[in-house]
Amino acid sequence: MPDTIDDLFSDFVRARTPALLRTAFLLTGDRHLAEDLVQDALARTHRGRHRLDDPGHFEAYTRTAMYHLHVSRWRRRRVVESLPGELTDVAHPDSDHSRRTDLKLALHEALAQLTRRQRAVLVLRYFEDRSEAEAADLLHCSVGTIKSQTSKALARLRALAPDLLSAVMEEA
Repeated sequence: MPDTIDDLFSDFVRARTPALLRTAFLLTGDRHLAEDLVQDALARTHRGRHRLDDPGHFEAYTRTAMYHLHVSRWRRRRVVESLPGELTDVAHPDSDHSRRTDLKLALHEALAQLTRRQRAVLVLRYFEDRSEAEAADLLHCSVGTIKSQTSKALARLRALAPDLLSAVMEEA
């Protein structure tokens, strides 16, 4: 008997939630806000699961919902709130992760100092490997806005964490 759409959705949630949380954390800079963002996006996907042509579209629909929710949150006028997120790193007993952890902490600290829009653009362009046109479509803005926000964000990152670029290049 083939899986029902609800079974397929449950499998998707179990398998892809960690990856969605990583993306959401990069967008929000806060673990709790990231969890809320993923939960809201998954709720939207659940409501629309019967309209999706193929269960393989669950991830694309959920990620698009995450970006739209994130954009709508930054557009709302509200008091800026900054809560430090907790970074967890899976440690392997046979390796030393102190250098990678320091790099992750420095990157997250630098990303937290960017505006929400700049952070979203960098996550889409470099973490999600989206084109400028795709990022513009997802964020409902022009390609020129994506280019200018990317340029401003990278310049700000270079000013905030000049050592970060050399550390990233060494890791690669």
